[in-house]
Amino acid sequence: MFLDYYQIKELDEEFGSSFYLLDINKIRNNYKKIDNAFRSRYENFIIGYSYKTNYLPYLCKEMIKLGAYAEVVSRLEYDLAIKIGVDPEKIIFNGPLKTYEDIETAKDQGSILNIDSLYEIDYVTKYCLKNQNKHVKVGLRVNFDISNNGQKVLQEGYDISRFGICVSNGNFQHAVQELKKLENIHIVGLHGHFSTRDRKTETYRNITKGLCSLAKQYIGDSVEYIDIGGGIYGDMPAAFNLKTPSFDDYAEAVCSVMNTEFREKERKPYLILEPGVSMVANAFTFITKVIEAKKVQDKYFVLIDGSVHNIKPTMHKRNLPMQIVKQCHDLKQMEIYNIVGYTCMEKDHLAYDVQGELPTRDDYIIFKNVGAYTIVFNPPFIKERPGIVAFDCNEYFVVRKKESLKEFFNEDLYIF
Repeated sequence: MFLDYYQIKELDEEFGSSFYLLDINKIRNNYKKIDNAFRSRYENFIIGYSYKTNYLPYLCKEMIKLGAYAEVVSRLEYDLAIKIGVDPEKIIFNGPLKTYEDIETAKDQGSILNIDSLYEIDYVTKYCLKNQNKHVKVGLRVNFDISNNGQKVLQEGYDISRFGICVSNGNFQHAVQELKKLENIHIVGLHGHFSTRDRKTETYRNITKGLCSLAKQYIGDSVEYIDIGGGIYGDMPAAFNLKTPSFDDYAEAVCSVMNTEFREKERKPYLILEPGVSMVANAFTFITKVIEAKKVQDKYFVLIDGSVHNIKPTMHKRNLPMQIVKQCHDLKQMEIYNIVGYTCMEKDHLAYDVQGELPTRDDYIIFKNVGAYTIVFNPPFIKERPGIVAFDCNEYFVVRKKESLKEFFNEDLYIF
């Protein structure tokens, strides 16, 4: 989607001098690419969209239309899914922290439930004893070694993942034994989401192999699904200069294992993928106005009506793809500059050592690939959160209003 200066200025006048822009067609295209890549290789395939990555209600409703399940990790997200009309049987309830009431609600409504820790078994047991005439289905999130030829692959270089029920120390086997003591419970699936550093296809092959092997050994014919979690790469901006696996590469690695492991089953279990970043990252841009280009000693700082929180909530130092949209092209001053935000933090840098034509007052900067975690991980800090504008069928419309004092300090929460 190309926007010139005057188009952005019109949007500025209607929606504010900084806002997110959501391209609905990119969401649809991402979904179709992922779905086609996997379903063409393994028919029993489910996409469970990861709400925590971006739970903008309008976006989540679009996922319902496309056919996605809702993958949630809290009661807040579960209740949002229900509120916007997700079929409870198409909600996958994951996450490390669940109350008894959470589990009771999920099972009463027929949602998919994956147990993350041993304490949840006590809640499931309590539920089963209270509902002895009901067949209760659960899945287990499993923790096992996914290293590649001895090389650790977890995010941030961690040796051990903190999530799931551990196989190597016997906790997983214990969990299976305890649950099987209950006559009305059925373990029907295994979940294996791991946050990995390089997101390699080999890692996903190992995850799938591990889950299939455990399912065949401990669940047998009762297995209804293998859930490999999310974390796959999506379409990456050329500016990142990264060679990453395609959706087809991931699908080939995973589906070849599923087809081999379950080739003799007449009814193969479902394969569940829980994409987040790969589904939404490239569908959002952040558009913001330049306030001033300020020189301090020999360095230029371009101040904009936005913050690092709007585009990089983890405050990493890698520059995102961006575009400068200038009001006047006659003034060409080539410089090296940093782009900085409105907060009072020294580290509020949106981009470092940018080389090119120096932006000036009332120009605009478009930051691309900002759809993942920015909306949900954007604190109400110093200034109100910007609005979100969607673009679909050549029409622009608000899907989240710009915050005002009333929302910033919600009078139902704060005591004045």
